[in-house]
Amino acid sequence: MNNIVYGKNSFVEALNNGRIKKAYVLSDSFIIGRLKKLNVDYEIVNKARLDYLSNNKNHQGLLGEVSEYKTFQLKDILKLENGLIVVLDGLKDPHNLGAIIRTCEAAGADGIIYKKHNSVKVNDTVAKVASGALEYVKVVEVTNLVNTIKELKDNGYWVVGTDASAKDDYDKIDYNMNTVIVVGSEGEGISRLVQSECDFMVKMPMKGKINSLNASVAAGIMIYNVLSYRQK
Repeated sequence: MNNIVYGKNSFVEALNNGRIKKAYVLSDSFIIGRLKKLNVDYEIVNKARLDYLSNNKNHQGLLGEVSEYKTFQLKDILKLENGLIVVLDGLKDPHNLGAIIRTCEAAGADGIIYKKHNSVKVNDTVAKVASGALEYVKVVEVTNLVNTIKELKDNGYWVVGTDASAKDDYDKIDYNMNTVIVVGSEGEGISRLVQSECDFMVKMPMKGKINSLNASVAAGIMIYNVLSYRQK
């Protein structure tokens, strides 16, 4: 199976959005009733079959074959004012991508942009970690991140990157503007070329002995800092 969703939240949201082509479930009368009502083909299977189909992932008794994950164009996520877009520069871990998608959905971000090559893409693990949020977040896949950032700037966006060696703290920027938050890869951070396109580079104070944050945690802090600033 190329495209699947598993786990209750991911399955239910995909079902609600009409993307499940065939379902594989344990004996769950509520879900089976929904599948019948929506005229979705399904098969009642045992746990061993679900373990096999999900490659021993935490399927929670539900798995569905789904249509292709929808991607969007840059124009679909642009706003005239107070836009919020997250750009991922070389992220590799699907768990981080899934967590960032979930945070973006909760915070009402306009979309996520990532590179087509040399980075993690939307897959079943990402969908599971996103816990249904993937159905509602606009994901844009691009071939050239630097050119995309330049286009965002041409459309009135200001670009904020994060780096531990930056001079300014993350909470000292005026975020009442169209804002792009750039999150770097887990091991290398933001690339030099992307960093050169950032209007601001900011840091998050580190008080402990570990001098970096998980990429999804850093993204969450930045996203909610923007929301907090705009609510002042």
